[in-house]
Amino acid sequence: MNERDITDMACEAGFETMITKGKIHGFDRDGDYTEELKSFAALIRADEREACAKVCESYLSESPHSWGGTTMAAAIRARGQA
Repeated sequence: MNERDITDMACEAGFETMITKGKIHGFDRDGDYTEELKSFAALIRADEREACAKVCESYLSESPHSWGGTTMAAAIRARGQA
């Protein structure tokens, strides 16, 4: 995950940001950011789950004992549904 990914997720989560030269400089309003932070955290967790699932799937092509790769990837992705 790079800085642009983080910035995009912050905007998707509802943060009103001022971006200059690729940096987040602040929010446009004062107040309670509880919902935005919850949404941002959920996006970060989903991104990390997907990255982990892809590692499991890549194991399929690299090992003769790879039968569990798809099962592990599915289990990781299912955590987002719980």
